[in-house]
Amino acid sequence: MDTSTATPKPSRTERFVSHVIERCQQDKGLAARLRRADNPATEYQSWELLATFSIDLEREEQRLPFASVACAIARAKAESNGSLSLGRAIAACYEDGRDSDQAKARLRRLLACDDIAELCRLLRPLFSLIDSRAGQPLDYQRLLQQLLRFSRDPQQVKARWAQDFYGQATDEETP
Repeated sequence: MDTSTATPKPSRTERFVSHVIERCQQDKGLAARLRRADNPATEYQSWELLATFSIDLEREEQRLPFASVACAIARAKAESNGSLSLGRAIAACYEDGRDSDQAKARLRRLLACDDIAELCRLLRPLFSLIDSRAGQPLDYQRLLQQLLRFSRDPQQVKARWAQDFYGQATDEETP
């Protein structure tokens, strides 16, 4: 067998994002339930989908990232995974980009987060802003990976967002 043509098995985050995009396009009822997944009072409506991916619903550091990203995909009516990182998306929402005081304030607020619950609460209005102003879709897979890593290594995740915002992406991430 030629291993150069073998494709690696998609990661859990890739499978999840692809599945949510596909299901939201096919099932408007599910899409409506997922749009409410980032509200603590109605988050339970996403649990059936989360449970099919073996997400531990009792652990918010697992549940909240998946629910938040599913909600963002459903609200944006995403047709595919994008390529825009969170840091660049924030800058893209403002005319002055990374020089905008409002953009810097939004980034600083994210960087000040201490836990995943607070972070996911702050992302809620930010997703709407990005969807309406950024002009291109987020890289939901990368964002989900970062949110899952946040509970273990928040400084690394925050540093990546800041680096992306200020335009200092590493060579491997530069398109």
